[in-house]
Amino acid sequence: MKKSASSEIASEDSGKNASAARGFTRREWLATSSLAAGALVCGLPSFAELAVVAAPQQKPLCIDVHAHFWTDAYLDLVTSYGKTDTNIQRGRGAGPDEAEIAKRFATMDAAGVDLQVLSVSPQMPHFADKAHAVNAAKMANDMCADAVQRWPQRFTAFAALPLPHIDESLRELDHALAQLHMAGVANTTAILGRSVADAAFHPIYAELNRRKSVLFLHPAGNNANSSFIADARLTWFVGAPVEDLIAVAQLINAGIPKRFPDMKIINSHLGGAVPTVLARWDSISTWEEPAIPEKPSIAARRMWYDTVDYGDAPALRAAVDTLGAPQLVLGSDFPYESGKAYELCASYIRDSGLPAQDVTRILRSNAAGLLRL
Repeated sequence: MKKSASSEIASEDSGKNASAARGFTRREWLATSSLAAGALVCGLPSFAELAVVAAPQQKPLCIDVHAHFWTDAYLDLVTSYGKTDTNIQRGRGAGPDEAEIAKRFATMDAAGVDLQVLSVSPQMPHFADKAHAVNAAKMANDMCADAVQRWPQRFTAFAALPLPHIDESLRELDHALAQLHMAGVANTTAILGRSVADAAFHPIYAELNRRKSVLFLHPAGNNANSSFIADARLTWFVGAPVEDLIAVAQLINAGIPKRFPDMKIINSHLGGAVPTVLARWDSISTWEEPAIPEKPSIAARRMWYDTVDYGDAPALRAAVDTLGAPQLVLGSDFPYESGKAYELCASYIRDSGLPAQDVTRILRSNAAGLLRL
């Protein structure tokens, strides 16, 4: 019988390995991998769908891929290096102290969420000063890794990189994924004003592609470099989904999803306006960007999209219709969505009218396959 979330917390020190705690033994994981390989050859269902086949006695975990995590010490550090907007992260209940964690786990339990993937976005360790970037990235990753070690049944994490410094970022990526066993890399949709599709960042993508790992993208909060957005104080209401859309468009125009097919890109907020503009984009790209490597609607389906959309079921159904349920994964935007709002992040998917199989994919098996949990 599946243990309750509270009993899972109490059994942290039981000596079971992390993969077993998350529903799969190593033997089951190897069996699943073999099934997935056969599926790719034979054209059978996706890896995410096979996650259920490998361990029929227990459903895949309900995984929230968009959950923030900061400590005051980290926010103080990046502020000392020049960040000016950490006030919107402070006092939100997204840290590791006992009261914050207890409330966080109770919120997850109420929503039926088993596991969160932590990241420090949008307060990434991106600084022109190399020493500042390296020091902040190390602190961010050690902080998140400590949380995962303390609560392995409730958390995994995406690593932060000291961009735009490529050699240092590659070293930190290797340390984070190989030594800290993090689930992938988180990045912002722009890095110090440079496009996420900039060729300078391709070595990072090549390494993630080699490792078949995840790149999670989150808006930088830079108003898409528009004074119209900034002056109207629309940074997160308008600016964030615009940033999401621009990043998706830049990645597709540069051919990155096709060039690095084993790098699993997760875009935030249903990709901004992506579900509503694909047909327009397919048409206009033929004359506006004729050198585009492939049709945008095809390239868009090479990536994944989290469901942070504040309970908007029609928008979710539009994303399923245009991108497909296999490309969607649960996201919450915790702690900005907490309490009843956090519960809505999952319940609106369950109550959306989508087929039960699609609901299971979005809440559970898609993310389990991407993160290899």
